[in-house]
Amino acid sequence: MHIQLLQGRFSKQDALDLIAQMIQTKISFHEKKIELSHNEEDIKMRESRIKQLQNSLADVRRQLNGSDEAISLHAQIEISQ
Repeated sequence: MHIQLLQGRFSKQDALDLIAQMIQTKISFHEKKIELSHNEEDIKMRESRIKQLQNSLADVRRQLNGSDEAISLHAQIEISQ
């Protein structure tokens, strides 16, 4: 099963907003899991993933900085068992 989340061209600002919101949702997910976890290894893994997500968002911002062109975004979720 596939869920199409994004498909199309967006202004730079709209693209950044969408990406930032999606990344922030994932960061919030990990933060909530950290609050509930008692496993130090799990906490460290989630903290590392949060840092990766923050770095990815910073990279996107740098890459798109100065560009006024429309941005093409495509994102989907694939669900399998």
